[in-house]
This record gives sequence, structure tokens and C-alpha cells, in this order.
Amino acid sequence: MVLSEAEALARLEELRRQRDALERQIADLLLYLDLGRRLGGPSVPVPAAADAAPVAATVAAPSAQPPARPERPPVPAFPDPAEDPTEEAGLSETVLARRYGRAVIEAALAALEEAGRPLHASEILARIAEQGFSLPGQDPVAALNTRLWKRSGPGGPLKRLGEAVYAPADAEEG
Repeated sequence: MVLSEAEALARLEELRRQRDALERQIADLLLYLDLGRRLGGPSVPVPAAADAAPVAATVAAPSAQPPARPERPPVPAFPDPAEDPTEEAGLSETVLARRYGRAVIEAALAALEEAGRPLHASEILARIAEQGFSLPGQDPVAALNTRLWKRSGPGGPLKRLGEAVYAPADAEEG
């Protein structure tokens, strides 16, 4: 089968879109696994598949030794089921991750209300980091900005005033 140049270019573009989608899914799963490890979830070995070699060349695979990270304040843990009998034992990593995400947004809202003015995502991160919150990834500010942006839509608790600048939704623009 012989492809025309236009057909070959179209197929190449489609394959690149598929590769980009796979790379995003891999990055999301790696972040999810990292978050699960930080929350104290069970360790899951990452199998090395021979057919994943083309993707592994474009996405850094997790190594046996995690890269050295700057020392961060401890992540506030949710109440230990042993200490709090009202807390259900054996919650899934997904439930714990969602609770942590909601706690991050609540801490961001508290930081905004305490400041009494709109704040940039980097300022919000600095304030919630003092409380022990952390966000995974190469750029925690971007990770927080994404979470805040998603919660700044209609009916959300936040409003976006500019590039990575947020205020509580009920606050007057100033």
C-alpha cells in the first residue's frame, strides 16, 4: 500500500496525537501513584513491559531510587482510623486522594479569606505549604493553579481574576 504525501502526513499527525494522549495518561498515572505513596498507600511495583519501549523513550520511567527531592513539610494526614473510630478503615486510595484534594481547596479558601485580598497561586501555595500541604509534580504552583482553575467555574467556591490570581467567589472584585 502506497500512501500519498497528504495521507502520510495525516496519519503521522494522528499517531502523534495518540502518542501525546498516551504520554498524558502515563504522566497522570505516575502522579497518582506518587500521591498514593505519599498518602501511605500500598506499594505497587511498576512492571517493565517490552512493548512500552517507544513510550519509555519519551517519558521518564520511575527508577528504583526516587530522585532526591527538597525536604518538604509533612503532608497532613487524614485522621487515623485507629485514633478516630468514626473514620472508616480501609478507605481506597481514590477516596483518600479526593479528600486530600478537597482539603487543599479548603486550605486555599482559608488562605484567601485570611489575606482579605486576591492571591496568586504561588502565594496560596506558600500559605498552604506552611500548614503542611504539598502538591506532586515538577511544578507545584501549576498543579495548584489547575486545581483552583477547575474550582473557579460557575457555582464554584472560587473566582479567577487573572492569570493564576484567585479570590473567594463571594468576594467583590477590587
